[in-house]
Amino acid sequence: MSKGQQTRERIIAQAAPLFNQHGYEGCSLKEIMAATGLEKGGIYRHFESKEELAAEAFDYAWNFASSKRRIHLETIPNHADRIKQHIANFVTRTGLPGGCPLLNTAIDADNGNPVLRDRVRKALRNWQAMLRSTLEEGIQAGTIRPEIDVTAVANHIIGGLEGGMLISRIERNDQALHQTLEHLDEYIETHIRKSQSVIKAKSRRKN
Repeated sequence: MSKGQQTRERIIAQAAPLFNQHGYEGCSLKEIMAATGLEKGGIYRHFESKEELAAEAFDYAWNFASSKRRIHLETIPNHADRIKQHIANFVTRTGLPGGCPLLNTAIDADNGNPVLRDRVRKALRNWQAMLRSTLEEGIQAGTIRPEIDVTAVANHIIGGLEGGMLISRIERNDQALHQTLEHLDEYIETHIRKSQSVIKAKSRRKN
């Protein structure tokens, strides 16, 4: 990697928490200069505009958050438990200042920033696809109920988590977020997980 590319990636990494905390309009170039130790010209040598930097910073923040939320998932054989671990990972936060970048940037970009809005839409679709894929794998493996609507379930999980995060931020405590965790755990157990008695009965019939 060239020195210029290293500098560019460092700027993105140091700008990401600033944009995530303060939003596009609220994040000043002065703050970015202070965080990176670069002058205005040094920053714009690597980015054509603040908007380009904000878009790259969102991608960095989202990839960081997503990787934290996927920790240990592939080691869990049961897909219902895998979904529950993903939810628990979300609730325990990612360590990224400002909270969930999807929620933050979706609100911020709604004021008319098409570049950021497109990045948010892509991130949401990737999250939805990950959950749908896990559910579909679970249906094939016999751990998830086959009659569920995987798109509706994915949206219910995402909506619950983001809504719980929003309420917790407004009230400045994690009560709503933990209530969401409890609700989604119960939802998975009662509506999503295929009961072991059904699995065992089918296994006996096959044998």
